[in-house]
Amino acid sequence: MLSNDELALLEAIRDAGSLSRAAARLGKAPSTVSHAARQLEARFDALLFDRRRYRLELTPAGRLLADEAARLSQDIARLSRRVHQVASGWEDRLWIVTDELLEFETLLPLLHAFDRLQSGVALRVTHEVLGGVWEALRDGRADLVIGATNEPPSIPNLRWRELGTLRWVFAVAPSHPLAKQPGPLRREDIAPHRAIVAADSARQVSARVYGVLGGQPTLAVPSMAAKIEAQRAGLGVGWLPQARVAALLKRGELVEKTLADPREPNTLYLGWRSDHSGRALEWWLQQLHAAKLAKRLVDGFDRYALR
Repeated sequence: MLSNDELALLEAIRDAGSLSRAAARLGKAPSTVSHAARQLEARFDALLFDRRRYRLELTPAGRLLADEAARLSQDIARLSRRVHQVASGWEDRLWIVTDELLEFETLLPLLHAFDRLQSGVALRVTHEVLGGVWEALRDGRADLVIGATNEPPSIPNLRWRELGTLRWVFAVAPSHPLAKQPGPLRREDIAPHRAIVAADSARQVSARVYGVLGGQPTLAVPSMAAKIEAQRAGLGVGWLPQARVAALLKRGELVEKTLADPREPNTLYLGWRSDHSGRALEWWLQQLHAAKLAKRLVDGFDRYALR
């Protein structure tokens, strides 16, 4: 590894193009710089400086040494900052997984607030669907899960907290045959019509489907946003988060139907593991504990209200 003085010497000669100008830039005598250059060549047993021309240049070996030494120097500086960061109680990185029910836009104020801490923690935010959320925490693909549905499963060192309640509406497109059918709709009214479902992203356990009747045809789509659009286009029917489709219902782009067997609201959860701790995780848990913030996350970001 090069010292800071040796790295500065290489950069000065590369940029200045002459021994005298490099010496002036470094604040040293030309003879001192010339001696240091020869010592560096002797150390690596390689010709690092091309002295054949009027302009002093680095040889290909010299350029390689300068470039790689600069990169290593930056890497070491970053590593030093990360070591100090972890020693101060901050994690190196925090992986957050949200249920796809929650709109990413609802996290933006929290992300801005976390940036202002200047903790150095690298954040990664991804999403899963249904059972895939808890599975991500169990398998180490998440440090914190937000908006997980269903009761918390058996996971070693699992800690959890209720985030809020999600309410559903059964909705169809105005052009769908069920739109004009008087309610409350019964199971036999709905069963012949295709259900739109958000595909469970669980990898290790059996995928789950909710709100589908036995024998009912289905169309599985990759996300709740896709499910909303599919139902809006009349491709099928199903339950949708009330807050996320309020504007579509108000404008008549979706029609809410009353069912004889209404769906109970879902409790959403925060989940983390007690064996993975740090200041970043604690900060997120404190912020998500706020009642108003929890309500905003559950209610979601109604993108359709902006159109």
